[in-house]
Amino acid sequence: MKNSIDKENIGWIDALRITACITVVFAHCCDPFVAQFDANREMFMTGVFLGSLTRPCVPLFVMMTAVLLLPIKQDTNYGEFCKKRIGRLLTPLLFWSIALPLLAFCYFAYINPDTANLQLSADEYTASNLVTRLYTFIFNFNFDTIPLWYLYMLIGLYLIMPIINAWLVNAERKEIKQLLCIWGVTLLLPYIKMIAPVLGYNGNYGHMGILGECDWNVYGTFYYVSGFIGYMILAYYLKKYPLQWSWKKMAAICIPMFLVGYAITSVGYIITNSHYPGNYAYLEILWYFTGINVFMMTFPVFVVIQKINAKPRQWMQKAASLTFGVYLCHFTFTFVSYDLYDTPSLPYVVRILLAAATTLVISLAITWIMSKFALTRRFIK
Repeated sequence: MKNSIDKENIGWIDALRITACITVVFAHCCDPFVAQFDANREMFMTGVFLGSLTRPCVPLFVMMTAVLLLPIKQDTNYGEFCKKRIGRLLTPLLFWSIALPLLAFCYFAYINPDTANLQLSADEYTASNLVTRLYTFIFNFNFDTIPLWYLYMLIGLYLIMPIINAWLVNAERKEIKQLLCIWGVTLLLPYIKMIAPVLGYNGNYGHMGILGECDWNVYGTFYYVSGFIGYMILAYYLKKYPLQWSWKKMAAICIPMFLVGYAITSVGYIITNSHYPGNYAYLEILWYFTGINVFMMTFPVFVVIQKINAKPRQWMQKAASLTFGVYLCHFTFTFVSYDLYDTPSLPYVVRILLAAATTLVISLAITWIMSKFALTRRFIK
């Protein structure tokens, strides 16, 4: 089977990629406002209601990747696929794991050490801490490289993709739907885990995992059929069996679905914060990319963009080609933009919009410049 998208469909994939990129930048520009919590309730509420709109950003990236890569060419073996796909990620991961801490250090330690952004401590940006951050990426991302979590996860998807592909190309439509239904159940697990203590569940020797999870086992019942792999399979399914809905039916289903998902995400975040102030462990449940409410927002966006089926346009192809670089480099500039517009004369909504636009323009400019030279192109492609 072919591994490429039909020519007439490239346009909607470009639109999907651009949408995902814009929303992820917007999301990170909302974070400093959300982090105010009760210190500034209006800022917090503004950040939550705007930031919640952007939660489909990462699932859309995953689905776009699946549409582009699945099904894998039959003559591609496992080693070839992993070497090519993961090899292309390692160089950017290494470069930006070093570049982003350096950029953050220069900004927070020298250019604007008095920033109130996220109540950052000056102690975080000492030379010794910088050195530590320059090598600990081999274990995990850090604050300066938060967006790079996606690359670690994507490597995992690449490792399993050829295996899943072998099943997908031979599976019947009904079988894929059955697996997606099981995955749908996993989207409820974060809330079940949240409700369990209210119903009297006290954990297993202090560990609050469910369905087999405990201190010596993180691999619960649904571990192997949960997470972003579901979005990957869903994208393959929708590509192979696109919805044949009329626009009237599309609107009747997708608009309410998105609005309900958004309401759960935004209002639920605020309610959870009122019960567990500043408790990120619980708050993040409402913003989980693999939670049912975010799925309810992601699915409508994907199928609507797919149905629009935008025709290929040169400007869209060029913009789409820069989105990976924008994703990689934008994070530090969200703080620069936040500080740039940190003035009482501007409403909080306007500050976020201006910060997002500024961050996007700066990141696009940097990525575009890097794309012009062979030496730097490898860090953004």
